[in-house]
Amino acid sequence: MLNNIRNIKSVLPLFFVAVPIFVLDFLTKMLVQMYIPKGTGFSVIQGFFNLRHDRNSGAAFGILANQRTFLVLVTIVALIFIFFYYFRFRHSGWMRISLGFLLGGALGNFYDRIVLGEVVDFLQFGIASKRLYWPTFNVADISVCIGAGTLIVYLFRLQSTE
Repeated sequence: MLNNIRNIKSVLPLFFVAVPIFVLDFLTKMLVQMYIPKGTGFSVIQGFFNLRHDRNSGAAFGILANQRTFLVLVTIVALIFIFFYYFRFRHSGWMRISLGFLLGGALGNFYDRIVLGEVVDFLQFGIASKRLYWPTFNVADISVCIGAGTLIVYLFRLQSTE
């Protein structure tokens, strides 16, 4: 029993990062779906930042569009790796934080794929006068990028100390 309590306590830092990210992602996507019709949006910072309700049936930048089953399976494998690496490197604050960001983001987009069949994206940056826009994205995507970035920093720091 004491071992089970220790195991639960050992994953709390992971969830302290992942759960708020998941909730923020869920709430922002819910608000977008409620108030911005699909395929439309509005300018927040004229010519630079828009809120736009888009859907993505693929992965980043729309690659693997309409490959829902494959993307769900890839996410499940990614979740397994997140937990595996968490338990392997849980002594590291960097690793706990980076994997928490990865978990929160992965779960946010995973939820959309399971429930909606596609991911809700709504943040759009670009230069309107030249019609150059970065593909729309969401809070989960930001979280995955932060997690991947901190993981890369951690691994480079770890490698340089060896």
